[in-house]
Amino acid sequence: MSETKKVAYIFPGQGAQTVGMGKDLYDNFDSVKLLFKQADEAVGFPLTKIFFEGPEEELKKTSNAQPALVAVSIACLKAAQEVGGKNLPAPSYTAGHSLGEYTALAATSVIDFSTAVYLAKERGRLMYEAGLKTPGGMMAMIGIEEAVLAEICKETGTVIANINSPSQLVISGALENIAKAGEMAKAKGAARAIPLQVSGAFHSPLMQPAVDGMTKILAKVNFKDPSAPIIANVTAQPLTQGNQIKEELLKQLCSSVQWQRSVEYMVKNGVGKFIEIGPGKVLAGLVKRINKESEMVNIGDANAVKGLQ
Repeated sequence: MSETKKVAYIFPGQGAQTVGMGKDLYDNFDSVKLLFKQADEAVGFPLTKIFFEGPEEELKKTSNAQPALVAVSIACLKAAQEVGGKNLPAPSYTAGHSLGEYTALAATSVIDFSTAVYLAKERGRLMYEAGLKTPGGMMAMIGIEEAVLAEICKETGTVIANINSPSQLVISGALENIAKAGEMAKAKGAARAIPLQVSGAFHSPLMQPAVDGMTKILAKVNFKDPSAPIIANVTAQPLTQGNQIKEELLKQLCSSVQWQRSVEYMVKNGVGKFIEIGPGKVLAGLVKRINKESEMVNIGDANAVKGLQ
């Protein structure tokens, strides 16, 4: 890879969580022990115990999964920064998928770690409660064009919630509408329509109650300017000032996650290497589908961190 290629840090969203994540980091790094203690204090319950030991049903809960992923992703980053040296170049851009945007805020010093974990817990709680008020769901659509799916969404009262890659789109809406959209998509050539295990219609207008709740919570938080531009989920454009970020976090709850366009923006602006920081390899797979030439690195556990030495 040529030296002129820029690096981007990317952070996973809900769904990447697994029971046992972060335990090897905790066992190997004193700094991570301290972080996880701060995470438990930030949420007011033993969050660490849930993502170390489960049960899986408990970790899957939106109000647990979201702060857990922020905590473990930042732990991966901190440990990597401790040992990485030249092997962990500073990012020209950062981006997070949905919830991952909160991790990006902590990674670029917009807010501190404890605030990011607390906000993720509150976001998860409010999204779950919005799902109880107006039950809904999400469905991944594989192998259908965005324009075709947009027409189906119009007919069924659903919305495109994630534009993840050229071959993977996700819709969101009321359960009966999603089921109907899935049937229509398959009739129009979609390879698969997969219902997702989520507690509501995320990134759709049905999340408006969560916006109302987060508006009050975010009003009390001071956002600094990020140390590296954050590519916004809603616009796929860089956020460089703290005062832009609050609006992005609120719009993001009801708007489509423009992941494909975010990656394309970074590639167009010189990024040749993406470092996925946090559990799983979901984003690595998406990046490769968007741009085959991109170099991918995953830092999701202690072994990956030690590999940077």
